[in-house]
Amino acid sequence: MSTVPSTFQALFLQFAPFFTFASFQNFVTLTTGWILCTGRHTISRAIQFGMGSARDKHHSALYRFFSRAVWIPEHLGRRLFQLVLPLIPGNVVTALIDDTLCHRSGPHLWGGGMHYDAARSTYGRGTSAGRKMFFAFGHNWVILSLWVPMPWNPRRGLAVPVLFRLYRSKKRCPAEDYKKRTELAAEMVRIVVSWLPKDKELRLAADSEYACQTLLSDVSEQVEFVGPMPMDAAFYAPPGLVQPGTRGRHPMKGKRLPSPQELANDESVRWRHLTLPIYGREVSVMVKTQVGLWYHVTGSRLVRMIVTRDPSGRIEDRSYVSTNPHLPIEEIAQTFSRRWAQEVMHRDVKQSLGLEEPQNGWWRRPSGTRARKKRPGPQPHAHRGEKAVRHMVPFIFLVYTLIVLWYFKHGSAQKDVKRVRKAAPWYRHKQEPSFQDMLKAARLELWRGRISANPLLKRVGGKIAALFPLWLLTG
Repeated sequence: MSTVPSTFQALFLQFAPFFTFASFQNFVTLTTGWILCTGRHTISRAIQFGMGSARDKHHSALYRFFSRAVWIPEHLGRRLFQLVLPLIPGNVVTALIDDTLCHRSGPHLWGGGMHYDAARSTYGRGTSAGRKMFFAFGHNWVILSLWVPMPWNPRRGLAVPVLFRLYRSKKRCPAEDYKKRTELAAEMVRIVVSWLPKDKELRLAADSEYACQTLLSDVSEQVEFVGPMPMDAAFYAPPGLVQPGTRGRHPMKGKRLPSPQELANDESVRWRHLTLPIYGREVSVMVKTQVGLWYHVTGSRLVRMIVTRDPSGRIEDRSYVSTNPHLPIEEIAQTFSRRWAQEVMHRDVKQSLGLEEPQNGWWRRPSGTRARKKRPGPQPHAHRGEKAVRHMVPFIFLVYTLIVLWYFKHGSAQKDVKRVRKAAPWYRHKQEPSFQDMLKAARLELWRGRISANPLLKRVGGKIAALFPLWLLTG
């Protein structure tokens, strides 16, 4: 890794124990190539941009890093978890769970299927046709991330992905292998809990799909969940004390309490006006709360339910639940608002690192054989391409995490913001670097290392480096 800057070498070496020597060489070349690659992100372009000794290998060896190598993404995820944990202050670790759709095409792609496309679907507001649902072909991944505060602004943070599971539709998956998205999420939560030090607590935030019995009845008492709650959810008081000697089955729940919608409409219960620091700014909301049992989902576990109302009336009433009944309302709202960081992370990985662009995981008909008759729907060939599919997406998310970890330690937020505002003075509101700025800083560091390692460019290296910020604007 003589051409790789020392700041990146120290980071890459953290993952050396999980590869063979040859695979680690491929890992360094493909990771640096993926960071430096501009335009369409494919394996061939990453090889062209890559650094390290593996650039001298035949290109097929680098392709086999995804399709045949035996490295396990979960092992890399554990090392990422260990690197990220010191960046999280306090004894509460916030985990985020959500799924994302990677659009792909082609009938011979392994693991592909039709999935709900949330980005194209509508909620029916402002349209005469009502809600519209769209589906698209591709891979659906369930991702668990950790929320990490930014060093220059601890009130804001980034979602750093550490665990990944591919969801396969029930129609296209063998019955013995099928798992719902919520089951995959529960499996990843159990893994993170096993990694967590004894002095840390896990607080989980997710959207309405994961606020369900499958996940919440499976996680341990050590995990606190914060998420949305249906406005018509059945809510109950805890069961009362049972007199000694009472015969028969003891009650599991008490009397029925108002549902979130009924509590919002109850004029005898006054609204509390609060100003909460969520989504990076101060937001005024009105809240009501009560403690009880969401019996059909969390069983006998006591939970806190809060109902929120927008004082301006632009947003409809919403309700949320926390499995820690002692958690203050401010922390419940702040924890759930952190879930948006994962949506931003999905966008950044797709737009800046080309998550949907690699064309691996295919099966192609051998030359000289007759083509099969065309049929509708996916037609993968046994398990051909499975390993490539299961390796590619975790690798790209790993690249994202490495860029964030490198920037938090070696980047200069103030300097990068100043550079962007100088190049684009109309961005007067910009005060903090985005992931795109972090990516450009990482590219700048790698290019400087490549130039300094070339003796023919030592005299003009400074002049070339001065042009990098302008050149990176085209990336």
